[in-house]
Amino acid sequence: MIETERDAEFIIKAQKGNKNAYGEIVKLYMKRAYFSALSIVGSHDDALDLSQEAFIRAYQSIKKFDTTKTFYTWFYKILRNLCLNHLRNKSNRVNSFSEILEDLENIKDENQSTEKMVEQNETKKIVWQAIWKLTPEDREIITARDILNTSYEDIAGLLQVPTGTVMSRLYYARKRLRKIIEELQ
Repeated sequence: MIETERDAEFIIKAQKGNKNAYGEIVKLYMKRAYFSALSIVGSHDDALDLSQEAFIRAYQSIKKFDTTKTFYTWFYKILRNLCLNHLRNKSNRVNSFSEILEDLENIKDENQSTEKMVEQNETKKIVWQAIWKLTPEDREIITARDILNTSYEDIAGLLQVPTGTVMSRLYYARKRLRKIIEELQ
């Protein structure tokens, strides 16, 4: 995701100590940060806590941020490290599946029949059950590309790997996901 000049202005102001400008940065990225954390840790509460902690740590280090770089790529490294450390320190890695689904299924189409909505919800449940059976690394890459629509290049930057590696990892993660979905059906 390419940052706009407005984003860059907020970052420069935040580097000069403007807390309101940093608040605007948080607003711009908080949803993406939450879903990124959720895809790694699998817990609504932990994702909220970890994304907030990442924003705090980023603010504390904002003066070190190179404004020629993309903010979210820099921020994501902080968030990802916090999430992975959290998983290492926590034995129960995934919260209840139904709690996670509540976060992800808030959009309903008023024109759909009840039968079709039920069928779609069942399909979503199967897909999300399968996603939560994947490793955190597979969940992370599938969420980044298929849910957050992050470009291959941006994912490569976030994970610090070549674009070809992202494509390969995504291919195999999707293959494992497909197998799990088939087993659940």
